[in-house]
Parts: sequence; C-alpha cells; structure tokens
Amino acid sequence: MMDLAMFGSAAALGLAALGSAMGTGVASQAAIGGWKKCFANDKPAPFMLVAFAGAPLTQTIYGFLLMQFIGNSDKDPLGLLGAGIFGGLAMGLSAFMQGKAAARAADALAETGKGTANYFMVIGIVETVALFVMVFLLLML
Repeated sequence: MMDLAMFGSAAALGLAALGSAMGTGVASQAAIGGWKKCFANDKPAPFMLVAFAGAPLTQTIYGFLLMQFIGNSDKDPLGLLGAGIFGGLAMGLSAFMQGKAAARAADALAETGKGTANYFMVIGIVETVALFVMVFLLLML
C-alpha cells in the first residue's frame, strides 16, 4: 500500500510542474510577441514581461512541498494518493490559468505601457487558488 502514497507524492509534483510548464509556455510566448510589437513600433520593450512569463513557476514549488508532506505522512495511502492527484491537478490548473492571465497582461502592458500593478493583482488572485489547495491539504496531512 505504501506504493500508493509514493504515487500520490509523485503526482503532486508532476501535475503541478506540468501546469507550470504549460503556464510559463503560454505566458512566455505572449511576452515574446509583446517585445516584438514594441521593437516593431520603436517603443521601449518592458523587461517586466519576464515576471509575467515566470509567474506560474511557483506552483511547482507548492507541488514539491505537498510531495514532501505526503512522503513523510503516515496517513492512509489511498488518501495520500488522492491528495497528490487532486492537489497536483488543482495546482497545475492554477498554473496554467495563471499563465493565460499573464499572457494577456504581457500583451496589454506591451501595448499600453500601463497597468502593471493591476495585472499583478489579477495574476495573484489566480495564484491564491494553488496556495489554498496546498495549505488546506497540508493541514489535512
């Protein structure tokens, strides 16, 4: 039965990292497109787009923390499997959606040069989903 807990531990990190990869990919493509627009119009290209592109990376850290707690838990292995799969999935989806929001933010900032703080607030709201999932599952463990 311990193999189920180990699978849950791997799922927590793997699914969170998968979402981070997808989210950073989407946001990075938008950042590159934003810079291209700026260069084509002889406007300064905002370096801040790098922060938008990297925002979904934190969910990998949350998945790693959940992985560690699952691996050190003596709870029911089936419950640990569920925590890893559903926790990793929720964090991964948060990362992907955060990447989509960051992509829009990168496009908007490149076009207007305004709204950075507003964009980060919205990106932070999406991040909060992953934080809640991690914290609530850690409390369960």
